[in-house]
Amino acid sequence: MNIRPSASIRQNYNEIADLCRKSKEPVYLTKNGEGDLVVMDIESFERREKELKLAAKLMEIREARMQGAKYYTVEESVARIREIMTERAEIDAD
Repeated sequence: MNIRPSASIRQNYNEIADLCRKSKEPVYLTKNGEGDLVVMDIESFERREKELKLAAKLMEIREARMQGAKYYTVEESVARIREIMTERAEIDAD
């Protein structure tokens, strides 16, 4: 865990930015010895945002399944797609 005093962001911006980029971890900034801000590089931030959105979507799906929602296996989905494609090909052939 990277912890720095908040003054270091003003005095050593490039050093903090490099630390964020190299470590791919957030840097925690303190003010008067207490946690105040978290700084991270944009790539890591965007990756975390995507991971959080995916986790939220997976939780929604899990909840829906627990509530009895119908779901399909990969095999069932592929079979249905092939069935639709076959039907479409027959219609186009006529």
